[in-house]
Amino acid sequence: MDQRVDDERRQETVPGRPARPSPMEKPGEPSRLDRLRARRTLVLTIAAIVIALGVGTIVWWINASHYESTDDAFIDARTVTISAQVNAQVVDVPVTDNQVVKAGTVLVRLDPSDYQVQTDQGNAQVDQAQANIANLNAQIAAQQARIEQADKQTVQAQAALTFAQQEDERYERLVKTGAVTVETAQQYHSNLLQAQATSAAAEANAVATAKQLPVLQSQTLQAKAQLEQQRAGLEQAKVNLGRTVITAPVDGYVTKLTAAKGDYAAAGQALMMFVPLDVWVTANFKETQLANLRPGQPVDIAVDAFPNHTFKGHVDSVQAGSGTAFSLLPPENATGNYVKIVQRVPVKIVFDKRPDVLLGPGMSAVPSVKVR
Repeated sequence: MDQRVDDERRQETVPGRPARPSPMEKPGEPSRLDRLRARRTLVLTIAAIVIALGVGTIVWWINASHYESTDDAFIDARTVTISAQVNAQVVDVPVTDNQVVKAGTVLVRLDPSDYQVQTDQGNAQVDQAQANIANLNAQIAAQQARIEQADKQTVQAQAALTFAQQEDERYERLVKTGAVTVETAQQYHSNLLQAQATSAAAEANAVATAKQLPVLQSQTLQAKAQLEQQRAGLEQAKVNLGRTVITAPVDGYVTKLTAAKGDYAAAGQALMMFVPLDVWVTANFKETQLANLRPGQPVDIAVDAFPNHTFKGHVDSVQAGSGTAFSLLPPENATGNYVKIVQRVPVKIVFDKRPDVLLGPGMSAVPSVKVR
């Protein structure tokens, strides 16, 4: 009996021959050895997964500690309201919605008729003022000639007066000696009186003529002031005429176009919105994220509209104050109960180069700033 058992055991352990199942094992079930091998494989797999997760977590933590990121970020730009600066009818709108235009492109044309008339009137008024100044200058030149003539007449009258005085004195001496008659002496005395009157009149004429010159000079200054006023009016008319053609201030997109041919545009009325091509990212970081954030640090920018595209940029500046401090109704922490809330501070992030895709204000972005 024992010999048979030993033979059976030897046969079970013969190499190349499958072992017989033990009496405790059911036929068709995996053996204990197979179960141990499967369990060891499962344990190794789980251990490998745990190690991989641990290593990945460590690598992620090390990498994440070098970046600061936020999803509270948006594309931003200084949008421009294109409005009329003069009252006129819209005669042409050569652009359409969402069109890309260059700086200087005509956006709207207004009716220039009224302002062209004002410009023509301004030119005529300037010409008239210049002619008035030329006339006064001619009068001043003529008055100066009159002054010179009056001065010469004064000299002439003074010389005649001197001669009449000498003649009067001579004939007074002669009449005393009886060499001439009293009538002759009286005649020369009358000549003296006439010469005195003529001299006085000449001096008065010279004074009046000289005083007329400052009057003409004052009128000239007044005419020059009027000329400057007319020129200012002309420049204003030219400016208003130029405002009838509205052009793009910079390169950008036409948006919210409301102007239409035939409309009457009032001064200050919005005709369209204009979005420049130069955009940036305004990222609202938590104040606890600003410790290592500095201008110039590189940034990877992900935009929700283009999930497969990463844009390169850098930190431009950090706002000096939280967003709530500049809101319409800033918080008054000195009133009521106080609950501390982590504030957010806007950070301006600019692109290293202008994006080659359409990015407009309000688009969501996720910037990642490399702080270490």
